Amino acid sequence: MQLSQRIVLTGAALGTAGGLAAPATAQTVDVTVTIPRLTVAEYHRPYVAIWLEPAAGAPRTLAVWYDFDMKNNEGKKWLRDVRQWWRAAGRSLALPADGVSGATRAPGPQTVSFTAGRGPLGAVAPGRYTLVVEAAREVGGRELIRVPFTWPARPGQTFRAAGSTELGAVSITFRR
Repeated sequence: MQLSQRIVLTGAALGTAGGLAAPATAQTVDVTVTIPRLTVAEYHRPYVAIWLEPAAGAPRTLAVWYDFDMKNNEGKKWLRDVRQWWRAAGRSLALPADGVSGATRAPGPQTVSFTAGRGPLGAVAPGRYTLVVEAAREVGGRELIRVPFTWPARPGQTFRAAGSTELGAVSITFRR
């Protein structure tokens, strides 16, 4: 007597380690952070950290904008001023980190994109999350914005929040 089995995979394929890989049409997350143009006597571009906090589990750093190319790695010592991120994930991150570290950004809207299953976003389990954006500026202030959302989100869905001093509008948009 011969037995046969039929396995049907929907939306995902088995990876080499036996786990589930990202679907063929992976979801992309566009994060837009607006850095306001401030009229102050001494303006410095802010250091910005963007990270993902799951409802349960460890935070995941998505991007850190700072003066990473300063002589003797001098820019790294000021990352402690991005206090919430530094306490949550920054002090344990080896910087500069490929795909995460970048230069400070000029005033205006700045967009970074992440694809589920790749890069700093990596695999994302279904559930509740908070995108956190924190900015700190030399001879300036600091500000933290939280944008809660549920994963997976529908393509085209956008979540928004706004800062009042060091950060302007922050949005997170989902697409395929």
